[in-house]
Parts: sequence; structure tokens; C-alpha cells
Amino acid sequence: MSQVQRMSRLMAKTLRDDPADAETLSHKLLVRAGYVRRTSAGIWSWLPLGKKVLDNISRVVREEMDAIGAQEVLLPALLPKEPYEASGRWDEYGDLLFRLKDRKGADYLLGPTHEEIFTQLVKDQCSSYKDLPVMLYQIQTKYRDEARPRSGVLRGREFQMKDSYSFDTTDEGLAESYALHRAAYQKIFARIGLDFRIVSAVSGAMGGSASEEFLAPAAAGEDTFVDCPNCDYAANTEAVTFTFTPPAAAVEHGPVEELDTPDTPTIETLAAHLGVPASATLKNLLVKIDGEITAVGVPGDREVDLGKLGEHLAPAVVEVVTAEDFEERPDLVRGYVGPQGLKIRYIADPRIAAGTAWVTGANKPDTHARNVVAGRDFEVDDYLDVVVVEEGDPCPSCGAGLKLDRAIEIGHIFQLGRKYADTFQLDVLGQQGKPVRVTMGSYGIGVSRAVAALAEQSADDKGLCWPREIAPADVHVVAAGKALQTELALDVAEQLAAAGLRVLVDERAGVSPGVKFTDAELIGVPHIVVAGRRAAEGVVELKDRRTGEKEELPVADAVARLRA
Repeated sequence: MSQVQRMSRLMAKTLRDDPADAETLSHKLLVRAGYVRRTSAGIWSWLPLGKKVLDNISRVVREEMDAIGAQEVLLPALLPKEPYEASGRWDEYGDLLFRLKDRKGADYLLGPTHEEIFTQLVKDQCSSYKDLPVMLYQIQTKYRDEARPRSGVLRGREFQMKDSYSFDTTDEGLAESYALHRAAYQKIFARIGLDFRIVSAVSGAMGGSASEEFLAPAAAGEDTFVDCPNCDYAANTEAVTFTFTPPAAAVEHGPVEELDTPDTPTIETLAAHLGVPASATLKNLLVKIDGEITAVGVPGDREVDLGKLGEHLAPAVVEVVTAEDFEERPDLVRGYVGPQGLKIRYIADPRIAAGTAWVTGANKPDTHARNVVAGRDFEVDDYLDVVVVEEGDPCPSCGAGLKLDRAIEIGHIFQLGRKYADTFQLDVLGQQGKPVRVTMGSYGIGVSRAVAALAEQSADDKGLCWPREIAPADVHVVAAGKALQTELALDVAEQLAAAGLRVLVDERAGVSPGVKFTDAELIGVPHIVVAGRRAAEGVVELKDRRTGEKEELPVADAVARLRA
């Protein structure tokens, strides 16, 4: 028999108005409906209703992870510095890492992810190929020192995450473990009711090779992904790469011509001054790569994707140059930099192919140059696809115009390979009696983030609207009047609980029916039962929260309908 939760005893104070600092729909509704409360910037307390939703998602995750043979463990969140220093991530994570010292001065961190610690665990526990393959997972609190935590639980400094790791002796085994996780993730997100896309991605600080993201399309999403309407291609914008064909035949261009272009330090002002399209100009962005000033050239109508540039150059650190950097390098004229004659490394987008001519800076104040030809007047040190992807760019798979959309990252899977096994010398004795280096996969799901993603996708103008699998209750019973309605509401609630349904009943005295109805829609339980004007007849109103459809039924019929 399930338990009945009475609203009169529930710690869930609903609010009529949106929180002043809330920007996203999920942030507004989860606070207003009494699911979470802000403790500090990026740190949230989960109240009873929110904890039930969080636990329901965790339950689904556990069931599907167990179904593929993964074993649950729980590793510490407080971790020593040394493993992360060995992998290089003590420095790579930079300011995102929460660092602390114990009373003896030893360095520790609050774990953002656990590849290093799981690798050490398996090294300690597994010595033979007979011990593998093994898949381990945990659902645990993670930490990231976000500079601007925002959007409620979508981007916090403390968050719930499922992270799992596979350990195999062969690349074929890794591919199988990866496929198992991929399929399990599809089942998890389908069960909890998320609309999602699987897209190609980059590995970032995690390392490794093959990588895919699971994205939940939503206006509040901080990730941008591309989707091809003509084929099944989909990718995070940082993972999109284009192939460009150089000009078919050489074109004769005139000599370099310097142009007097006062007050034109931007592409917009230059194009307007000369009456040429921005696409005919060459934009040169100066960055520092591990402290070394480097120029990055792209067509003037495109922008440099610093995230994509950073992925190409990882683990090097990429920063935009500052005014102080220009002061130290008088040969670099701000707003008028051109690649010809530069004494620094020059990286270019493939569109800047040999033989193409451009209008670009002349490395003199208020001066640009025309007919600056790649391969004739300047050389490109490295070609990298670094432009920001735009709507209509050709699909790398079929050539059709790509569509852009916003989404929330809810999962990420990686074929790490032997990066961490190499760092920690993770070997097992192979079938031939010789050491074999283990290969790894890493797989994450943002559990608390999934709560917000579901709120974003399923809410309507009245409030939250949870899928039944993860809702805090199956039925919300409302007593819409005085003693008779309250008595019937409590009786119906007990009958539903006896039938195995999770029940929330609003029997609060002194609260108007209008407030109770508003709260029921705000809280978002899938079904609402109202004991109202026909209570004396033993008739209740059954309402579907998502569709709004209503039907009056005798209590026994309503209970039978909800049990089905």
C-alpha cells in the first residue's frame, strides 16, 4: 500500500509570483511550486516534492544501468590532489575546480568527475583479464565553481550526476560497452519522458576520442546544435567540420594595393567605406596560445568559434589578446592587422585557400590593403575549421542547409581509450601471460539537470506537468469545499493508495478552492481528482493535467480508471 501525503503537512510553500532572479521557465516553476529553494548562488536545497522527482529519475537510471550489467558503487566527493595532478586536470580545470587544504596543508578538491579515482580503484581490484570487462557507476554530488551560476538547477555549483566507467582489454570490447551505454541512455531518457537528440560532440577536458552528447531541445538550453532536415546528421556546433574544395583554376590577381581607410577598425565600417561585401574581407583575430600571440583568419562575414579553436589546440590554453598585449607589440596595429608580413603564427579557416584574394588590414593605422592573396602574399601555418556554424551552412553528410537549435545537455558518453590507463599504468595480465593495457569509457547523465530539462519541455502556462514515471505522485486529490468534500477526498486518497498509487491530497482547511486548483496545476501531478459539488452523490471530477480533459465519475469508477 502506498502512502498518502497530505498537503497540510507537506513542506512545500507555493508562490504566486516568479522569483526576481529567475530567467528560465524551470527556475521559475520549480521554486514557485515548492520543489527547490536557493541556499546560495548555484547551491540548491531539494524539498520533499523535488526530492521525489530527483529520486524517481535516479531509480530509472539505476534500473537501466543494472540491466546492462553495470555495478553501483559510491566513491568520495572529497578527493586528493595527486591523481588529478598526475592526469593534468588539476591545472586544466583551472578556476572551475573547488580546491581546499586540510589542517596539515595537504591539497584536496571536490570532485567534478571521477575518471582518475575509478581508474585507481580498478587497478587495485582487477589484476587479470578474467576480471574484465567491468562497468561501474555511481549517482553522486559533483562540484564545479561556476563563475556565473544561473538558470536554477540547470547550471549550479553543486549538482547530482550519474557517472559510469567501463574497463575492457580490447578496443572491440570498449566499442561494445559504449554501445550498451548508448542504448541504455536512450531507454532512460525515453522512460522519463524527455525529447532528446543524440549528436556528435567533442571530448574537452575529459579526453579520449569518440564522443556523443544527449541533448534535450529547449529554449533555455546553453548548447547550440545543428540538425540536418534532409538526413540523420546532428552535432554540437563545436563538433561540426566542413570540407572545402580549393578554387578549380588559378585566377590572376593584381598587385597588393594599399587603401586609405580612416576610422574603419571593424569589418562593418570597412565594408561600408569600400562598398564591398563583408565576405570579401579577411578578419584577423589575435589570440594567445599558451601565452604566444597568434593570428586567426576567417572571412569577414564569419566569427571565430573560440570553443572550437580551443578543442583543436587542446590542451593548450587559448585567450583573446588584451590592450596591454597590443601596447607591448607596436607591430600589431589594433583594427588594422593583416597576415602579410606578420611575424607571428597564422592559423586560417579552410575558406582562406591558396589563390583567394582578400581585403584586409595593412598593418598601418587607418590603412587596409586590397588583392592580398593567400599563398602569394602570405602563408598559412595551419588550416583549422574554426568558424561559428550558421543556419544554412552545408551539411557535412549530404550538403543540405543545416538548422540550428538550442538544447540542454543531459548526457555525454566518451570512448576514453587508454588516456587514464596510461597515466596510472592500468594493466592486467592477458591471456598470453603478458601485461595488457586496459581501455576505458566514461558516461555521464545530469540527474538534477534532467529535472530542469523535463520542466522546460513539459510545463505549460499553468505550471509543471510531469510524466507519470517521475512525477512526485500519481494523483493529486483536491477537497474543493467543506467537511463533506474533505471527508470524501481523504477516503478517495486512501482507496487510491490501497490500489498502489502514490497520492497527494489537498485537505488544507482555510484555503480556498481556487488556490487549491491553482496549486494542483502548478505542482503538475499527472492526474487531479476533485471532490466538489457532487460529493454527496459520491461523484468526483477526474482531470488529466496535460490535456485538461475532465470527466465526472463515481468514486469506484475513478479509482478503477486510475489503476488501469
